[in-house]
Amino acid sequence: MTRDTAAGVLTLGETMLLLSGTGVGEVGDLDHLRIGTGGAESNVAIGVARAGVRATWVGRVGADPAGDRVVRDVRGAGVDVVAVVDPDRSTGLMMKERLADGRTRVTYHRRHSAGSALTPDDVPAGMVERAALVHLSGITVALSDSARETVRSVLDRAEAAGVPVSFDVNHRPKLLDAATARERYLAVARRAAVVFAGDDEAHLLLGTDPQAADPDPATDEDLARRLAALAGGRAVVKLGSRGAVAAVDGRVTRRAATPVRVVDPVGAGDAFVAAWLAATLTGATPDDALDRAADAGALACTVDGDWRSADHPSARDGRVHEGRGVDPGVHDRVDR
Repeated sequence: MTRDTAAGVLTLGETMLLLSGTGVGEVGDLDHLRIGTGGAESNVAIGVARAGVRATWVGRVGADPAGDRVVRDVRGAGVDVVAVVDPDRSTGLMMKERLADGRTRVTYHRRHSAGSALTPDDVPAGMVERAALVHLSGITVALSDSARETVRSVLDRAEAAGVPVSFDVNHRPKLLDAATARERYLAVARRAAVVFAGDDEAHLLLGTDPQAADPDPATDEDLARRLAALAGGRAVVKLGSRGAVAAVDGRVTRRAATPVRVVDPVGAGDAFVAAWLAATLTGATPDDALDRAADAGALACTVDGDWRSADHPSARDGRVHEGRGVDPGVHDRVDR
């Protein structure tokens, strides 16, 4: 998958203002909230840029201070930003709480948001065609008809230009029911060069019952192989505390989870994907790419914020703190 990285990775989707509790408890019980930003695709773009590969994020924001903050944060993290300012819609909002039982709960307020109104015309001419790779997620095809049409248009443009596409399922049950989601995800996965999914998302895509599957290496590897058969022969299944498994051109690689002390698991999956893409685009082997991805996903769990792990000292000295195994997918999501 080695390509000329001068043009970099192109991502598109919604990025929102993020309000996070500064302590343990529900928002209603806290006196202070921390302001940040986050969105699956821009998180990936930031991770790719921090790994030394050029990245561009395309999206929509409202004509409001939240939209200004989104653009400032993403651009300030080293990403090229193409953001349409929508005068009629507001920037989306998400709130993150660390609950007393150890869970992280994220609530999204994105209905009729600026980011959900993405259109094909928002992606400038030549931008897809010049990219080394286009990265998409299942969130965008779930946001609205126009966002779904934008994904379809980008897929057509990428295919015509010979630009590979990566696809992270990123299923949001509150946005799409399982049957509709599977149909829409399959339409993207079958045109992708690599697909990323949690094991539950892989089962959804394949139409299999996760309750009937044993969580053992043979089952995990079969899941990765079957998922790869849908796409361009490459798939990565994120298994949380059980690690990850990749199927690349018929060869399966497994990686145990990197043990860390979890502070905030939100954004770990995006960090994982970003590290894999940056590694493979610069010529890393699947084994090396999986190592880097697992470490990046684990490191993302050691700090607050969707993409702040790149600012952590461990990101600069190559160390990952020891602790319990990380599960990048363990948090509640409530979409509104």
